[in-house]
Amino acid sequence: MAAGAALVDVVAVRAGRRAAAWRRELAAALATRPVDDRWMLTGAALAAVIGLWLLMVALTPGLRHLLPMRSPAKQRAQLDRDGAAVLLRDAALRVPGVRTARIRVRRHRILARTDVHFRDPRQVKADLAAVLDDERDRLALSHPPRIVVRVRQRIP
Repeated sequence: MAAGAALVDVVAVRAGRRAAAWRRELAAALATRPVDDRWMLTGAALAAVIGLWLLMVALTPGLRHLLPMRSPAKQRAQLDRDGAAVLLRDAALRVPGVRTARIRVRRHRILARTDVHFRDPRQVKADLAAVLDDERDRLALSHPPRIVVRVRQRIP
């Protein structure tokens, strides 16, 4: 709130108007007080603590590892990305011809990399895309990521 008021006042000064009375009084008080004044040191310490807190909040990951889910009621549900990757990997391994599957779940994309053992890679890719699409829909994510399937044939 205070930052918004200060921003409005700065814009008004840049537009050619006079600064607000509270800003003129604050500038005069800060100009006349000595640097070692108790109020100056308290304000500087408070500004430093707020700055460090804002820096910490900016550098921490937050809840980006959680995917929000659809909910019919006003409830909030989230699914861990690693858990979603395990469910999708298990579904991919049930497709005939898939030897190994590696799944990465991101916010906007699911990347599936598989090694084909004995079937035609194009058929496996089509089957795998359909299975992963169904499994993704069963996860009931509020913003379903798109699925990218990469298949390579491994000859033993």
